Amino acid sequence: MKATIKFQLATMMFLEFFIWGAWWVTMGSYLSASLHTTGAETGMAYSTQGWGAIIAPFIIGLIADRYFNAERVLGIIHLIGAVLMYILARAENFAGFYPYLLTYMLLFMPTLALVNTVAFRQLPDPARQFGNYRVWGTIGWIVAGVLISKLFHWDSVEGVANGALRQTFTMCAGASLLLGLFSFALPATPPKAAGGPRATLGDLLGFEALGLLKDRNFLVFFVASILICIPLAFYYQHANQFLTELQVPDSAFKQTFGQMSEVLFMLVLPVFLTRWGLKATLLVGMLAWAVRYALFAYGNGGELAYMLIIGIALHGVCYDFFFVSGQIYTDSKAGARYQSAAQGLITLATYGVGMLIGFWAAGRITDQFALPGGSHDWYRIWIIPAAFAAAVFILYALTFRNEKVTYGATAAGPQ
Repeated sequence: MKATIKFQLATMMFLEFFIWGAWWVTMGSYLSASLHTTGAETGMAYSTQGWGAIIAPFIIGLIADRYFNAERVLGIIHLIGAVLMYILARAENFAGFYPYLLTYMLLFMPTLALVNTVAFRQLPDPARQFGNYRVWGTIGWIVAGVLISKLFHWDSVEGVANGALRQTFTMCAGASLLLGLFSFALPATPPKAAGGPRATLGDLLGFEALGLLKDRNFLVFFVASILICIPLAFYYQHANQFLTELQVPDSAFKQTFGQMSEVLFMLVLPVFLTRWGLKATLLVGMLAWAVRYALFAYGNGGELAYMLIIGIALHGVCYDFFFVSGQIYTDSKAGARYQSAAQGLITLATYGVGMLIGFWAAGRITDQFALPGGSHDWYRIWIIPAAFAAAVFILYALTFRNEKVTYGATAAGPQ
């Protein structure tokens, strides 16, 4: 493969996840401090990811897979996204913010599949080579946090109070414009399904893989995947707001420790799967969520701040050991015929249904434990997802029978 294409794929992944990480992590803090949103409104904002995950199969299946080159659709979406991000940076209240955010996420979530499509079509051996390019997405997410905290100081106590986090959307508008233009120079990725049979609703949503749910073990995994996404939503929605309220310095940068650990534990995962098996791997991932939230509940911004750092660093275990190994398991259960449909079904269930429930619950629980002056009783907030994750862990441990899977590829889903 030419060096030019290697550079293009790495740059595409870097910008794709730089754009997402630069505003997604700190949005909760921005909404609370600058737009004075309630927990429920913040939950609505983060729920746009779930709606985007549900809509994504339609955009990919009806448009990119049948009529237009993937790189062109990617470029058009990011050019539109640049405009939407610019508007979000200038919103004065939640009513003027939410409609544009929802529109943006309905368009952005399909790009996660589009960048994968562009990469897979260029790689001679995707299973072996894809991780080398996907890791640049994680690096992009980390760089975004470094810029926000270490270069611009937008997430400092003074910065948050002065509304500096508004600039994260402006920065993303520029990055989206750059990726939008850059996408048209990416290798041509024409639709494979053009001229083939018309996709049905069931095809787009992965319904043809529903037969897998007849397998008791896969059904247990499927239900557990939805349930574990409920506490997951608490982290995405409130972790940065939590750190900001505790006045933890460089909170966006510190949250990148989670992505750093993700890279490390991705290397450990194949060995763990081979040596200890699928059940133990998934259980470790679930237990990590319960431990993380317990650390958040009992830690503080002072002498116990190390507990918060450990909780953040556990992201690699939480994400890789459950979600990545789960995607590998799904792939092995589906077989060649239903691989895409099965992955689509799991994505719809987790990042769609599970996360929507989680964001809704997180917003209302946070409102319930709001304190005078805009702060929150974070102990009571975090102990709830900790207990929920522990309950899912116990349920899964009692009902799932261990299986052996062959490790074939790294996953590429959202972080």
